[in-house]
Amino acid sequence: MTHSKQAAKRVRTSNRRRLKNRAVRSGIKSKAKSTLAAEPAQRAEMLRESMKMIDKAAKVGVIHKNAASRKKSRLMKALNKLSAAKK
Repeated sequence: MTHSKQAAKRVRTSNRRRLKNRAVRSGIKSKAKSTLAAEPAQRAEMLRESMKMIDKAAKVGVIHKNAASRKKSRLMKALNKLSAAKK
């Protein structure tokens, strides 16, 4: 039980933000996996969407900017590895 109305409101808002942030992080992971599993013709568009999603999350503070950079780098590295294996 909270001691004040303000503390109760902070609990409510932090829970809302936590759930929203968790959904965004989960969406980033899902989009990255679907990008890697996509057909080669669709990968470019899905990669663009993945990068956009990661950048937006970093911009609003859901993930750190260095974490966003790392995720983008690893995604590109994995896609390049897939492309090289197909050739």
